[in-house]
Amino acid sequence: MDAPARGGVPADAEQAVDAARDAAAEPGAGKARPADAGDADRAAWDVAARSRVRTTDMRLALASGKGGVGKTCVAVNLARVLADRGLRPVLADCDVEEPNAHLFFGPAELNRARDHFVPVPEIDNEVCLGDACRACVNACRFKALLAMAGEIMPFPELCHGCGLCGIVCPVGAVGSSSRHIGHTAELESEGVRLVSGEMRIGEAMAPPLIREVKARALEAADEDGLLLYDCPPGGSCPAVTSLDGADFVLLVAEPTPFGVHDLGLAVDLLHHLELPGAVVCNRADMGDPERVRRFCRERGLPLLAELPATARAAEVCADGRLLAREIPDFSERFDDLASAVLHSMEGAA
Repeated sequence: MDAPARGGVPADAEQAVDAARDAAAEPGAGKARPADAGDADRAAWDVAARSRVRTTDMRLALASGKGGVGKTCVAVNLARVLADRGLRPVLADCDVEEPNAHLFFGPAELNRARDHFVPVPEIDNEVCLGDACRACVNACRFKALLAMAGEIMPFPELCHGCGLCGIVCPVGAVGSSSRHIGHTAELESEGVRLVSGEMRIGEAMAPPLIREVKARALEAADEDGLLLYDCPPGGSCPAVTSLDGADFVLLVAEPTPFGVHDLGLAVDLLHHLELPGAVVCNRADMGDPERVRRFCRERGLPLLAELPATARAAEVCADGRLLAREIPDFSERFDDLASAVLHSMEGAA
């Protein structure tokens, strides 16, 4: 499929890009993109803005308070548009319980799978003092060890692998084993590198594998690349772990009563974590878009884009194709969103 004209850096824009880079190095270089800029100037402005934001990697998280609002759809399309601009994005699919970003990257397939483990205690009952001691049981805040019938019994599924039980044991009875938590894999397609993780069936804790996904994404990123975290929805431990280390958060919302309520929870989480953020309203015409606009005004959040709901968009997403590739109107909207995100990150840096 041919790449659209919008979002790319035209060959005749190279001089403009270089000029913008030089301008960005000047004291007092302007931050606002000209409203009447053409495609070449827009591309030049974005590259210049990118160079001002960070000379090493920068990290953009896409999150939502509510599931099913189209966060992953926004993430993969934004990654594609940023790749068209030469920003070498690495997208980390941190939703390890239900990873689906790779479905938008066909025909490329996930490969180079890597298994991951966490350490868990193994008790030597020949050495252990049992009920006479219980130091490991008392120290474990996650209740992963239990004293029963005179012996210490570990529950590996509850263990966070901190190793404190081994430290507090006075007789060295706590050894180490491991528990398989899942695997990570990656693919590369049209300038986007995707790192995805999938939890082992029965595994209860997502954060250890999310940290592995983010670490592998960092390995895959170029020195001055762009990292995107597609976070799981909500505000629990998986979402907090995914947001850790982000420089800026783009919250995806929908204009329904539930959507705006859960957007408020997500914004409260960002305030607690002291992270800057902005909002994009997806399926803006399926509810009352004024709800999201009013919320953003009241909470002082930038509303960077409103994406419409159309039957064609639903069809494209259901087929695992990209809106920014298939529908010209969405190509333009994601192009503008990418510019707005870069500008916001520049302001937050």
